[in-house]
Amino acid sequence: MAETQLAILFTSIALVVIGLYAAIFVDNIIKKIIGISFIEEGANLFIVGIGYKAGGIVPILMPNMDPTWFASNASYPLPYGLVLTSIVIGASTLAVMLALVMVLYKKYGTLSTKVMLADTSKQEEYNE
Repeated sequence: MAETQLAILFTSIALVVIGLYAAIFVDNIIKKIIGISFIEEGANLFIVGIGYKAGGIVPILMPNMDPTWFASNASYPLPYGLVLTSIVIGASTLAVMLALVMVLYKKYGTLSTKVMLADTSKQEEYNE
């Protein structure tokens, strides 16, 4: 049990670190969005790892099932519900981010943040 949860912990940390690197240091907006998605999936994996129970059963109480046995063998349902909600919210925010990228690409003609920020600073100098 501990080996599985330890592997889940290290994998989720790796996903978060890779995502942070992409979100901070990569120039392309699409790659930044993928990095943010990695961070989200790393957090989801961590939450699933918290709910993992070795040899656990699906947390659905069936007829003629002993409640005491069920309580001691069922996995924890709350983390799975939280992750399911997080996946739905993440898909929605990902769609909004990609729509904003389309608008930015139409305006600037590039996906490079350096070019967009340089263009923004030139516009501010022009307005002054």
